[in-house]
Amino acid sequence: MKIKYKIFSPIIIVISIFFTIISCESNFREVQKMGFAEFSPSGEADSINLKYTDSGKIKANLISPKMLDYATVKFPFTEFPKGISLTLFDANGKKTYVTSNYAVIHKITDLIDLQDKVKITNETGETLETEQLYYDQKNEWFFTENKFKFTSQKGVSFGEGIDFSKDFKIVNSQKISGEVQQSE
Repeated sequence: MKIKYKIFSPIIIVISIFFTIISCESNFREVQKMGFAEFSPSGEADSINLKYTDSGKIKANLISPKMLDYATVKFPFTEFPKGISLTLFDANGKKTYVTSNYAVIHKITDLIDLQDKVKITNETGETLETEQLYYDQKNEWFFTENKFKFTSQKGVSFGEGIDFSKDFKIVNSQKISGEVQQSE
């Protein structure tokens, strides 16, 4: 009988280890699920046309085909996965037009992250084009570290890194990577 016990002992140990591993795998997956928070919007809207006013004057008009609001996450934000068309108004009613194929508004910092074919134009015809641009809503200031194309009455310039006021009155470019091409 001792011989049979020695033969069955390793088999019993292997079987018990096998079942322990299987049961641990199951528990591990449950623990993973507990640590994973569902990341879904708390609000969703289609075809929005939002007007922001201050003291009876329109300051901004935001149009987008899709808005997802993540107001209940630790760092709340609003996402515009299908892009935006934003019109900004200065104190004199002059307009600045902003378009992009994707945008995120970070609610704590009041920064708007514009991405994918970003284009800004004002009423005097000045235009800036880039792939990513940030807009600081509190200071009414745009900035990027990416490559850009800036078109004005003086011509077209290319560069990398720029910041400017929403009306293009103050423009600071970091690197101009090409000659200014004069407009005809």
